[in-house]
Amino acid sequence: MGAALAKAALELGHRVTVVSGPVTVEYPQGVSVVPVVTTDEMLEAAKSKFRDCDGVIGAAAPCDYMPYTVRSQKISKTGQPLMIELIETPDVVASLGQCKRPDQWVVGFALETEDQRFRAIVKLERKHCDLMVSNGPSAIDASTNDVELLSPGGDVLASIQGTKTHVANQLLSEIDQRLIKARL
Repeated sequence: MGAALAKAALELGHRVTVVSGPVTVEYPQGVSVVPVVTTDEMLEAAKSKFRDCDGVIGAAAPCDYMPYTVRSQKISKTGQPLMIELIETPDVVASLGQCKRPDQWVVGFALETEDQRFRAIVKLERKHCDLMVSNGPSAIDASTNDVELLSPGGDVLASIQGTKTHVANQLLSEIDQRLIKARL
């Protein structure tokens, strides 16, 4: 979805920077790609790039949790159960939403397995987003997507289904009209 959004933004004449984890996706020519591995790296790169941007579309799904302890060496078998303690990672979109200037905008993606619209609206508010795109797990590794674009008031501004290219084009058209051109 990120590559399709980047292409749609380029086609509308926008300069595009993608902060991307290790994926097999090919981004379109003309996009500046900042490679990262961890959620912490994604947060730092996104914050750095966001300073000079008009807005951000947070379509990435970075890890929500990471190991509390990371070992530099192999953990050998002992025959006993191994307990792994996890801690939450930083929320990249929420961090950007909290530090956005009045002239910047933030659009998030909420991939949920249940109560999709309700949970997306909660995320929209908590992350200080201007719009939220709600979708489900069927979008993962698929060529199609089925999304709702939600307003801060919880209204469904658009329901879009189809190929990820079609969905991205429609989303960018909505974002362009509601957030970009509205601020000119």
